[in-house]
Amino acid sequence: MDDSQLYADGLLLRPFEDPDAASFAAAVRESAQVMRRWMPWSSVDYRVEQALQWFQACRDGWAAGTACEYGIFDQDTAAFVGGAGLNKIQYDPRFCNLGYWVRQSCRGQGVAPRVVQALAVQAFGPLGLHRVEIVVAVGNLASERVAVKAGALREGVARNRLVIDGRPVAAHMFSLVP
Repeated sequence: MDDSQLYADGLLLRPFEDPDAASFAAAVRESAQVMRRWMPWSSVDYRVEQALQWFQACRDGWAAGTACEYGIFDQDTAAFVGGAGLNKIQYDPRFCNLGYWVRQSCRGQGVAPRVVQALAVQAFGPLGLHRVEIVVAVGNLASERVAVKAGALREGVARNRLVIDGRPVAAHMFSLVP
């Protein structure tokens, strides 16, 4: 997991750094009304301390080889746009999950599909994986559109595939392969 910076058509993806915590927390608060249904960790009172805890978990995942989590930044302005990553990395049978979120004020600009494509290149190149899964809760139409636009194949609906707010929910299973 040497390649810690990725570029995606005007975007810079890089590991989170502690000075990003205030921007991260502000973006979560800005977006919580929309994100909360699918990402219960988000809240309108999300704090910098929570962001710092997440950043440490991200560093731990990088060190363990189980995750590559990135902050998404505008390449020109360095403004924080969102977060994305490859996680649950398994080298036998060589696959992972891919997740993403984009702050409310940056939605509708094609950010997420560009990020998905950049992360797929990372997964299939340097990481040597053979499959990337994008798991989207049934009803999360925005994330479904991202997966399709990024070229992922919809494989079906998996029952009780995700747990959101303590409840099992069905999810669309999308995949990318080299």
